[in-house]
Amino acid sequence: MKDVKMFMFPTCPHCQKAISLVAELKEENPQYSGIEITMIDEKLNAEEAEKYDYYYVPTYFVDGVKIHEGKVEKEDIERVLQAAIS
Repeated sequence: MKDVKMFMFPTCPHCQKAISLVAELKEENPQYSGIEITMIDEKLNAEEAEKYDYYYVPTYFVDGVKIHEGKVEKEDIERVLQAAIS
């Protein structure tokens, strides 16, 4: 399984939407059910966050490659999940 990381702030409305969309897509698509996403609070884990090149949250990395950054729509999250299983 690929390493999937999401950098976020718990109070960020786009991050909350991203989390909801992940849950929705996993429920709708059994092929995504085994994907584990490590959610990293950028404020609490600044040292980890500094290792990655991004400016906005939420930001998703799959095996160290940035797949999506910033405001999300369902198709953005689906692209992240597809990258995690391909």
